[in-house]
Amino acid sequence: MIGIVEDDPSMLRATEALLDAHGFSTAGFSSAEDFLARGVASRFDCLVLDIHLDGLSGIELHHRLKASGRNCPVIFVTALENESVWRQALESGCVACLRKPIPAGQLVEAIAKAGSLKN
Repeated sequence: MIGIVEDDPSMLRATEALLDAHGFSTAGFSSAEDFLARGVASRFDCLVLDIHLDGLSGIELHHRLKASGRNCPVIFVTALENESVWRQALESGCVACLRKPIPAGQLVEAIAKAGSLKN
């Protein structure tokens, strides 16, 4: 299952629809805090995290998950062109960092790269 954390409702719906169309099971969350509050991190094979979320950022969420022993593969997405943020994302150990609007092929390829997914 793919977890998607995205605070833009239309982007969240579009990403879920894209991945559902490619045969993936998805669950969407509107914030990092919502994701953490539900205590579901261990259910996911891969996470697609928006870097710039209201509240806790996608990068901070990734760090918290890793610190708690949950080392799920992460794909970051962002609309911003900030090299230092890109560097932070890549240094955090993500599978990929993609620019919005997310090219379908690149996202599906990054998920395949994350491995151990059940279609």
